Amino acid sequence: MTGGERYLLDTVIVAAYFNRDPSVLSRLELANVYVSSVTIGELFFGDYKSTQRDENLARIRALADLVRILPVATTTADHYGKIKLQLQRKGRPIPENDIWIAAAAFQYDLVLATRDAHFEHIEGLRLQAW
Repeated sequence: MTGGERYLLDTVIVAAYFNRDPSVLSRLELANVYVSSVTIGELFFGDYKSTQRDENLARIRALADLVRILPVATTTADHYGKIKLQLQRKGRPIPENDIWIAAAAFQYDLVLATRDAHFEHIEGLRLQAW
């Protein structure tokens, strides 16, 4: 998972990777990818409520070895606040964790790889549908 363009993977894209989605796998071969610690938290939540905990935990740990995990920091929180206000003013709420993921994309100047259309409501966010 290294290459030219730099992408932040949304949780939906990570799930597609775990499910061996051919379109995601082929894109990852050419991409330099990052994952937010918020996404890792969502994955752990999914693991804890799953009946296949050992398998899921192994996949999460393997992913963490392949990509750079971006922490939430004060700068991330600053972007979060701006995004949330923008969405509130538009009357376009989106899931809280997705605001944090978008904030990381802004902080690190990454293209957000996603399949969730609600990210389109965030002004200036660079998106690519995978």
